[in-house]
Amino acid sequence: MADPEVATKAPENDAQETRETQETGSAPVSSGSSAPAPAPTPAPVPSKPRMSDHCTSDRPTPTGQSSTGEVTKLNDVDVYISKPADYPHAPSRLLLLLSNGTGLHSVNNQIQADRFASEGYVVVMPDLFGGDAAPNSTTAAAMAAESSAEPSFLDMFKIKAVEAAKSFMIDMWLARHTEEKVLPILHRVLGACRDEFADAISHGGGVYAVGYCFGGRYVLLLAGERPGPGPGQGRGQGRGADEEANRPKTVGPYIKTGALAHATLVSKEDFVGLAAPVSVVCVENDPMFPDEVREAGEDYMSKNGVEHEVSVYPGVPHGFAVVGEYDDPDITTAQATAFDQMLKWINEH
Repeated sequence: MADPEVATKAPENDAQETRETQETGSAPVSSGSSAPAPAPTPAPVPSKPRMSDHCTSDRPTPTGQSSTGEVTKLNDVDVYISKPADYPHAPSRLLLLLSNGTGLHSVNNQIQADRFASEGYVVVMPDLFGGDAAPNSTTAAAMAAESSAEPSFLDMFKIKAVEAAKSFMIDMWLARHTEEKVLPILHRVLGACRDEFADAISHGGGVYAVGYCFGGRYVLLLAGERPGPGPGQGRGQGRGADEEANRPKTVGPYIKTGALAHATLVSKEDFVGLAAPVSVVCVENDPMFPDEVREAGEDYMSKNGVEHEVSVYPGVPHGFAVVGEYDDPDITTAQATAFDQMLKWINEH
């Protein structure tokens, strides 16, 4: 598989690279290619925020692998912590890992954290959902697999009913885990990390962050600088402002740099105020992160001098970058490439 090709990189390099040929397979491609290959018709954009099964269900755990960190508490929030083998004797940097909907106790998410820890990071993965991980029923898929080659009308009705019930459950779950609920959890964890892992934060010059699916959006929010909270609002801790000039207080950015993969629930407004450098892993024709949102984000970052890179991976499903086994070797290769892209970005920043 070819090395990842950066779709946008700014502000260091304003020139767009042109590819003479478009490779097939799972290699990420440039959104600035001068002669793009014909693409399939994009899937319709959902009318309201959605999450796919890849955000709420784990793939099979890689054979022979298990997690090595521990679940503990920081500021009364459950967290999974994974450390380099030689920490604290050797200096490390602090990495906040924000998971998909399967949450803290997913072995795959824990292994993901362990992989970053093996690269020299103290990894803290908070429970974003207070023990309420996303509904991950696989009943519909099981029913479809067990049905005959030509399912009866009753079989189809049952499958559709289960799918509708699961969709409703996910909608209700999303309503319970809004920005107003999740951001305070992150602020509490970050506050505790400043005490517990002051050495790692100091060594890295700040906090690093990676996020997948649900957690990807919160990397963007933590990387932004926005007006401070007004009366009754709670975006986070305020940062001093020039009150004599009557300028509003601002909050953030809370991280030094971030990397996110196939984020969900992202709006164009989430890019406004972005201040920390970010690397973005995307899936081609992804209805969970529509092209119009990605392109608006790229445009904002370029115009506002935010250092960034965006890579689009064709031929892979949403959620492919999270640890888990796939039968298709191209997806497995793309998964490894996406990890390398994100690791390289945070290593270099």
